[in-house]
Amino acid sequence: MPDTLAKQIDAILPQTQCRKCGYQGCWPYAQAISQGRADINRCPPGGASGISRLADLLGVSVIPLDPSCGEERPRQIAVIDEAVCIGCTKCIPPCPVDAILGAAKQMHSIISQLCTGCELCIDPCPVNCISLQPAVNPDWQPADADWARTRYYARNQRLSRLEDEKKQRLAKQKLQLTTLKPLKAGQ
Repeated sequence: MPDTLAKQIDAILPQTQCRKCGYQGCWPYAQAISQGRADINRCPPGGASGISRLADLLGVSVIPLDPSCGEERPRQIAVIDEAVCIGCTKCIPPCPVDAILGAAKQMHSIISQLCTGCELCIDPCPVNCISLQPAVNPDWQPADADWARTRYYARNQRLSRLEDEKKQRLAKQKLQLTTLKPLKAGQ
């Protein structure tokens, strides 16, 4: 039952994966709400509308957004000042939906259609070349949330697969090391 409820709650959340709620993403927050461990008012991107929809689903009263989580504002997207970007790649790992394109020592760009406006890329940037600007389409639709959720899970699966491949490669290398014969003096 809680997983079903968590899925219903997750379907209401905007899927920005911004962590402003205090959880590592929308799904952990949805689980916490479904288990009674979190209030429904911790999602600034969802705002008053999201709180209202969560209250309706759960049969509870609407409460104002928790100010400790941030404030509701129109949807924004991150933009990189490409003339200032040094190509350090520090903005790429935190992006929960792989919306940043770039390689080491190369200019980076944000794919605006994919950016959820989570702001997680801003703090790691050592040259402050990432800023927020109003989104062309400020209305975040359920289809946008579904797409962001899909990208988020695809990214997590990719990272998990890469980690597994790395572990397998290291295990293979360790095995090869154990089969090496020690060199004798003079060889």
